[in-house]
Amino acid sequence: MSFLLDSFAIMEEDVYKTVEQPSPEVLYKDKKSKFFASVYPIASEDDVKPIVETLRKKYHTANHVCYAWQLGTDNPTYRANDDGEPNNSAGMPIYGQIQAFDVTNVLVTVTRIFGGTKLGVGGLIQAYRTAAQMALENATIVEKIIEVTFKLQFGYKDMDIVMRTIKQKNLNLVSQKLEMDCELVVSVRLGEANQVHQLFKELYGVEIQRLDQSSNLSKI
Repeated sequence: MSFLLDSFAIMEEDVYKTVEQPSPEVLYKDKKSKFFASVYPIASEDDVKPIVETLRKKYHTANHVCYAWQLGTDNPTYRANDDGEPNNSAGMPIYGQIQAFDVTNVLVTVTRIFGGTKLGVGGLIQAYRTAAQMALENATIVEKIIEVTFKLQFGYKDMDIVMRTIKQKNLNLVSQKLEMDCELVVSVRLGEANQVHQLFKELYGVEIQRLDQSSNLSKI
């Protein structure tokens, strides 16, 4: 069995949870300190800095804008930022809630305005964790499908059987290029990718190639 087919067999889950819109802001209070928390959808790490900078401007009296984010479904990447709070007292408790809610491609921020009374490390951990939990509870979490994209190359004589197969398997036609030969790009949910790959591979005169799946996500 090829490496391609092996990789499909290993990855059984083809859905993940995320948010599509920023959540309404929530406020958690502890000993006069205010913790404003929100959840944001992100597509890359580059999306994080502008959001954090906007919060710093919005809450110009805030002492800390702490956050955590996670990206990806297969071997996800993440980062947790304490923004001056004691080590692991803010970012990691926030990230723990991202894990608890099993979401990805999200940024969770908690902005603190100091109320004059120190909370201690234990108090900070509890406050940031609770604020992040409240924000995620207040967010609209959706499930999305992980899709695999294939490029099909074939001659015009095979157009009828290829299009018939696409229709029968209810594949999404992403793009097409009809020049000397035909080139179609189709997408299918990950759970059905093995079957679709094998189906086209068995069609004489049709070449199939897997493309990067990272940007091919669709809502259930």
